[in-house]
Amino acid sequence: MHNAFRPAWWLNGPHLQTIYPALLRRTAPPAAIRRERLETPDGDFLDIDWCEDETKPLVILLHGLAGSSRSGYIAGLQHSLPSQGFASVALNFRGCSGEMNRLARCYHSGETEDIGFLHRELRRRFPRRPLAAIGFSLGGNVLLKWLGEQGTDADLFAAAAVSVPLVLSECADKLDRGFSRIYRDYLLRELKQYMQIKQRHLLAIGRDDQAERIRQLGDLRPIRSFWQYDDRVVARLHGFADAADYYRRSSSRQFLPLIRVPTLLLQAKDDPFMTERVLPSPAELSAAVHLEISNGGGHVGFVGGSGFRSSYWVEERVGKFLQNIPPGFNI
Repeated sequence: MHNAFRPAWWLNGPHLQTIYPALLRRTAPPAAIRRERLETPDGDFLDIDWCEDETKPLVILLHGLAGSSRSGYIAGLQHSLPSQGFASVALNFRGCSGEMNRLARCYHSGETEDIGFLHRELRRRFPRRPLAAIGFSLGGNVLLKWLGEQGTDADLFAAAAVSVPLVLSECADKLDRGFSRIYRDYLLRELKQYMQIKQRHLLAIGRDDQAERIRQLGDLRPIRSFWQYDDRVVARLHGFADAADYYRRSSSRQFLPLIRVPTLLLQAKDDPFMTERVLPSPAELSAAVHLEISNGGGHVGFVGGSGFRSSYWVEERVGKFLQNIPPGFNI
């Protein structure tokens, strides 16, 4: 179904909607944020950022590619959710918290072990507390895949996913065309720099074996597409045969029929990271998935407002969605 989002008149276009919040939104995390480090079973760690009130339902927040808990859309939610009746905890994927992780492995669009680990830890601490989750872009793909994998065992009362690359191969192709190559080049620069920093960090902390795994990837500088990067880096580090195998196994659209948690999926037709071909048909959605498609909104944009005052529609929409589902309800 189509949603009611209307872009701000002065940001009426996919690239303005995408670039404005990414580069110009200045939203610091709430002052009350508390960081905690969780040691993972494989000898690594995850940093999580709490905006806590133990009397309220807790919402897990998942950022996108090259993002963190300090990304504007995550910080914005950590400001808005308390007034809507929710606490939050933002997961920084491995190596994204400001400190590199201890292993060569990173994070990727299909990596659901870490959200599963965090969910189990939260359930251990809060056996009866209502939990929900919201993911953006890559984080949305991870969330939808995890929900599908868990089925009826996904112990959340609700979930939401925004601007999700539902078919990864289509999105990689789209980023090789037209103006979208600007986003591709920016993200690839970030990722290649990330791997260089990671290799130096692993050597500095004495993890020569892990640094060697990255060295064996070779010179990443000539890489010019996500197909090349994912084939060389993601597939080799995470056990996929190649990029095509990674995209096939990790794309979240195939998991939508398996989701049993009430889930809001927000997509824009003009998202410059993908084409309309990634959008699922009604027959692909389980009864638990509520898909809303807008004509505008860009990628993780959805900037509305009147005059020259901007407002971030996603924060209002997901808050209302969470409020309207009684904790404990499941399909």
